Amino acid sequence: MTALLSVTALDAFYGDFQALFGIDFELNEGEAVAVIGANGAGKSTMLKSLAGLVKSRRDAIRLEGRAIGDASAASIVRLGLALVSEGRQLFPSLSVEENLLIGAYGGERRAPWDLAAVYRMFPVLKERRRGAVTALSGGQQQMVAIGRALMSNPQVLLCDEISLGLAPIVVEDIYRMLPQIRSGGTAVVLVEQDIARALRASDRFYCLQEGRVTLSGRPGDVDQNTIRAAYFGA
Repeated sequence: MTALLSVTALDAFYGDFQALFGIDFELNEGEAVAVIGANGAGKSTMLKSLAGLVKSRRDAIRLEGRAIGDASAASIVRLGLALVSEGRQLFPSLSVEENLLIGAYGGERRAPWDLAAVYRMFPVLKERRRGAVTALSGGQQQMVAIGRALMSNPQVLLCDEISLGLAPIVVEDIYRMLPQIRSGGTAVVLVEQDIARALRASDRFYCLQEGRVTLSGRPGDVDQNTIRAAYFGA
C-alpha cells in the first residue's frame, strides 16, 4: 500500500543552521501518528516543512505520490494538507466565524467539513460565532484553530502542540474530537511534548532528537524505558 504522505531523507535549514537531518516518515490514510521529542528536537520544523513553510528538496515530501517539497504553503493546503500552528495564529480583528471561513479560502476541496460540521463538533463556537475571537478562552481559540484547518477539508491534519497552555480538562475535550476527525478519513500528525497523551491518541509514533529520528514504532510494541532513552538521548 502506498503511503498517503511519505517523507524521504528530509533535511531542513534556517539559513546556515541545519534543523533536520535525513528524516524518513510515512502516514497512511486515516492514521494518527505522533511526533514526540524534547524542546528543540525539530518537531515543529518538521511540520513546517510538510506545510510548505520551510522549503525542502522537491522529492523529499510526497502527498499521494506527488512531489510537494518545494511547493508553496497555499498550494499545499489546496492539495489537502492543513496545519494547526502552535500558538493558534488566529486573526484578532475578525470574528469567530470569519476566522473559520478563512480556512475554506480557495474552495477546491469539498466535504465533509463546512461551518455546520465544525459547529456540530464545537457547539460553543456557534454560540460565539459573531463575537471577537479575542474574547474566547484559550481552549475555545484552539477549537477555532482546529476548525479553521478542517474547513479546507484536508486529507492530512498537522497539529502542532494543540495542548500547549491549556487546562487538562480542556485538553481532554479537544483530544476526544480526534476520532471524529479521523472517522471522515482525515489522517492526523500530532506533535506533542506530552509523551503519554500523544501515544494514547496515536497508531504509531516517531521520536526526534536533535533533528534526527531516534525511534519509531507502535506504542504498544515499545516499552517506556526505550521511548524515554530515545527521547532524552540517555
